[in-house]
Amino acid sequence: MTKSVPSPVVFEPEFIAGLKDIFEEKIPFNRLIGLRITELEPGHVAGRIDMRPELVGHFVYNRMHGGVISAGLDAMGGLAVMAAIGAKHMEDPPLQRLHRFSKLGTIDLRIDYLRPGIGSHFTLRAEVLRLGSRVASTRMEFLGPQGELMSAGSAAYIVA
Repeated sequence: MTKSVPSPVVFEPEFIAGLKDIFEEKIPFNRLIGLRITELEPGHVAGRIDMRPELVGHFVYNRMHGGVISAGLDAMGGLAVMAAIGAKHMEDPPLQRLHRFSKLGTIDLRIDYLRPGIGSHFTLRAEVLRLGSRVASTRMEFLGPQGELMSAGSAAYIVA
């Protein structure tokens, strides 16, 4: 017996544009730190933050503030959950799926700072480990300009 393989989920341009607008423009703090989406797939997401003087936490070393790293990873974990929820409900129109995110919130966040946040730009990646009916679990990474792991995180989000 041959098992049918589900076709991969492909987000509509309207859904991608709506999610980018919510994430990059409508969330003021994401806009403040300059967090931009670079990849948006049902299984994982990626973003970028360019280093700017306003993000420095240690002026002698020009090191990014740990709060920016933490907030960026938290935001990316939330975005990964949004993408997973969007993929789970592909039968709904894009705008209806975008409205599902109103109840999303962080309930637990852990960040391990492994290396100082020094560099011209940073890549943030996140994936959903489990999407339940009430809680989602994620894993996140904060990478330096050469792809070196600088911080790692995990989080839980309320989804209902």
